[in-house]
Amino acid sequence: MSSGRGSGGSAGMPRHVLPGLWSSLLEQDLADTRGAHLNRSRLIVRAIDATHVEIAGKRFVNFSSNNYLGLTHHPDVIAAAAQCIARDGMGSGAAPLISGCTPVHASLEKKLARWKGVESAVLLSSGYQANLAAVQSIAAVARDRGGVRFLLDKLCHASLIDAVRAAGSSFRIFPHNHLGKLRRLLVEADAGQVQVVVTESIFSMDGDAADMAGIAKLRREFTFVWFLDEAHASGVYGPHGNGLAAEMGISDLVDIQIVTLSKALGSIGGAICARAAFCDAVVNHGRAFIFSTSLPAAAAAAAEAAIEVVIREPQRRQRLRDMAARVRKELAMTGDSPVIPIILGNETAALDGAAALRGQGMLAIAVRPPTVPRGSSRLRVTLSSEHRDEEISGLIAALKQLCQVNQPK
Repeated sequence: MSSGRGSGGSAGMPRHVLPGLWSSLLEQDLADTRGAHLNRSRLIVRAIDATHVEIAGKRFVNFSSNNYLGLTHHPDVIAAAAQCIARDGMGSGAAPLISGCTPVHASLEKKLARWKGVESAVLLSSGYQANLAAVQSIAAVARDRGGVRFLLDKLCHASLIDAVRAAGSSFRIFPHNHLGKLRRLLVEADAGQVQVVVTESIFSMDGDAADMAGIAKLRREFTFVWFLDEAHASGVYGPHGNGLAAEMGISDLVDIQIVTLSKALGSIGGAICARAAFCDAVVNHGRAFIFSTSLPAAAAAAAEAAIEVVIREPQRRQRLRDMAARVRKELAMTGDSPVIPIILGNETAALDGAAALRGQGMLAIAVRPPTVPRGSSRLRVTLSSEHRDEEISGLIAALKQLCQVNQPK
């Protein structure tokens, strides 16, 4: 009689068969992705400074980073992290509900709440986890109280879509910035069900803005929770770099804001900013928060120092937006977002475009499905206030040439 231990397959099947099958599946999957020009691999990149990197001994201007204000290398940010490591050590050692919430974490949460103009904030180890914990908490609170339905813009970040699907809640996706469709969904909504409108303020792959004014108008007309991911707007927009909602004067209509510390703030981590009651719900229901080790205190110290720099040095934000507006104007685009999509169509064109820029000493990564829809493979070009004027001029010339080569014949 078999003990059942280590069987891993149907009765009588030799143990060596499954590893062989698994190996063949892996090899076939890799062959398929390579054949479709969708295979991904990691670059070994050494940072030289905020806007330059070294790859295999060659120097490149980095146009692929979300380091919008160059704060990864700001002396105040580095000093804050170094001092914290010397005092508190490297790791936090535990989840926040065990012993991983230090005075440094608490200080940053208060700073974030003041910066965003809300009652409270909860820190997590990444923006992905922040979105996951927020969705988990909404679903848990609403589950036995009429339920919840999430209404997501089609171009929402993968972390938001993954979180909603994993929560098992009802959801609908509306076409990007199609507020007519969103309005119809709100009109037909079950009165006893919580409706949650989910969008980014600045979209991570297309670099355009949500129709914030339009959603604000709907928010005044309908009862729903507005969940706004400000990952790519925090630090760049707003009177104190505190986001696009703040710049437009509609922060009071937004119920939940997500901030990432790894982009304009130059550190690592994420945060949920909201009413104190919702932050308490996250502490009690957000499994991504409850069961994850806290981010290092040094990362929190660096982020708090970065917020001070953002507020104290508004010229960084202004330079970034001026540069973005210049590049976009030269490429016949509108707006001033530092995320600039160069849509080339198929996967091969995107890979060839990235190679062409690398040949000119510029790093911009080809983004392909499933990150973006099929037929919209692109270079995702991102700018930093630390890029030099001559580097921006070189980028514009290279992108114009690339777009000309890829024009439909």
